[in-house]
Amino acid sequence: MENRLLWKDSYNIGIDLIDREHKKLFHILHKLFDFGRQEEKSHWACREAVKFFKDYTREHFADEETYMESIRYEGLETHKRIHTNFRDRTLPALEKELERDNYSKRSVVHFLGVCASWLVSHILGEDQLIVSGEPVVHWQQLLPEEKQIVMGQTIAGLLHSMFQIEPRLISNCYGGERFGDGIYCRLIYHLKLQAPNEAALEGTAQERTAPDGTALEEKKKLEFILIFEEQIVASVIGSVIDVQSEAVNNMLVKVAMYMARQIVERVMRYFPPLGQVEGEEEQGLTYEQFQRVWEKQSPQFSMLFDTGEGYFAYCVATTNTLQNEDGVSILTGRAMAEIEKHMPRTCDWQENGKRQMAQKEAENKKKLLVVDDSDFVCMAMQKLLGDDYEVATAKSGLSAISSITLARPDLILLDYEMPVCNGRQVLEMIRSEQEFTDIPVIFLTNKADQESVRKAIALKPEGYLVKSLSTESVKKEVDLFFERSSLGTKREQNAKL
Repeated sequence: MENRLLWKDSYNIGIDLIDREHKKLFHILHKLFDFGRQEEKSHWACREAVKFFKDYTREHFADEETYMESIRYEGLETHKRIHTNFRDRTLPALEKELERDNYSKRSVVHFLGVCASWLVSHILGEDQLIVSGEPVVHWQQLLPEEKQIVMGQTIAGLLHSMFQIEPRLISNCYGGERFGDGIYCRLIYHLKLQAPNEAALEGTAQERTAPDGTALEEKKKLEFILIFEEQIVASVIGSVIDVQSEAVNNMLVKVAMYMARQIVERVMRYFPPLGQVEGEEEQGLTYEQFQRVWEKQSPQFSMLFDTGEGYFAYCVATTNTLQNEDGVSILTGRAMAEIEKHMPRTCDWQENGKRQMAQKEAENKKKLLVVDDSDFVCMAMQKLLGDDYEVATAKSGLSAISSITLARPDLILLDYEMPVCNGRQVLEMIRSEQEFTDIPVIFLTNKADQESVRKAIALKPEGYLVKSLSTESVKKEVDLFFERSSLGTKREQNAKL
């Protein structure tokens, strides 16, 4: 890592202002690296260096964007998106980790690894194109923000349900940055498309027709790269990591690949490709092999998560050609069967005593989904109802559908006056899915006048709650709903006897 923090002449792009600012950013990171090794002043010095790096990064991005505007550079909007993601999401998340872990060695390594790697890759990739005037190709397939949000929530939900960890998305423009000791898993699938105007993932497949107008069969590749920091896998398999050996290292890679396959298969279950999918190959890559593959990709999703146990990256791309790498094939045939037999004993996903107790307790709790665009309302509902119910939140209709798919709630509390997609539209979305039609919905509303109530009741919800009610009244109404629901279930059961 130390070498990656030093400026190299090859990083110069030929624009004096931008090159000077890049050198300054490298200088700050190098100082931070030095401070991190000096125990007696590391906390104070690191905190000041991080603040300086953040402030200077903001200034640099503004200067760089102003320059691109002045030359009418075609890739300006892509640069802005990448800058915004790093400035407004990645840096604050890294700083929170530093504060949370009291500037521990691992959190400093994360900060330096992500920032230095991001800076190098951005300079050698996107920034070099400013001079040539070429557009940014690497990110041209990246899907819109609203789709990124849904996928990010889905992955976070999967990681939580599978491994009992609390992931936070810190980047949806993950640029291949190195963080700690990672295990790089590459899964390749054939995607066979036959119908016209259909795509495995939106925006990726183009309709092709024969001279007579019939659709030609099209075959694409789906490529997933999942990266686990070693601590995540180690926390899953438990104390075996205390023994340092070649056998343990091999087990870590195999377990990571198994985990990667489970995640990918579940994602495809929630977002099924429109075509036949066939597994082609699974590889474990070195970081250098990953970099070579990454340079050739134009990803649709490229996300970095902080799980609390280590960092995790999720990348997806579709292509007609693949960058070949001599990665180590990990799980095929007998090896896969052996890992599947081994995982329940070794990983303790569901058997660990504390986790099992927590899971059992959670299973006895009714599940609530609060859908409201207000962070304050969501937090208030979680605080009010969290002791007695398992409370999830969503801030939009799309997020609500994603949450319902991942974990079916017993009751939905739905804001009636949301902007863009209001409560009526969200309820229609829920009712349009056959498996969701019987989920009870109670409207949350700011309006208690007769006309507003009449409109809400016309949609046939289970009821409505006025937000101005006292917290005790809201809690009482939710409790009463479940009491009536439980009583009705018992009556149905008795009637059948």
